[in-house]
Amino acid sequence: MDHTWKTVEDLHVWLDRHADRTTERATLLQILKLSEEVGEVAEAVIGVYGQNPRKGTTHTWEDVQAELCDVIITAMVALRTLTPDAGQVFTEHLTRVRARSAEA
Repeated sequence: MDHTWKTVEDLHVWLDRHADRTTERATLLQILKLSEEVGEVAEAVIGVYGQNPRKGTTHTWEDVQAELCDVIITAMVALRTLTPDAGQVFTEHLTRVRARSAEA
């Protein structure tokens, strides 16, 4: 297990330890957390362009990068919540996506 997936496993264990809910509910909430994180990416992009006249420019591209990282981490933890073989599942899926893009 590489360092990245070890960290994801640690986060999964930490969240699981602090969860006061059923496994099914924890899984659902972890997946829904993705929507929240994606919304934060959108908010940051809007903030970069100052598209909220009441707030003006509130974010930087570095903020957008950080929010995108949060989306990736949250998705990885959600995948781990679904399966203990998350690293393998992701690698196999990435391989299929790569093959499809090479064919195109």
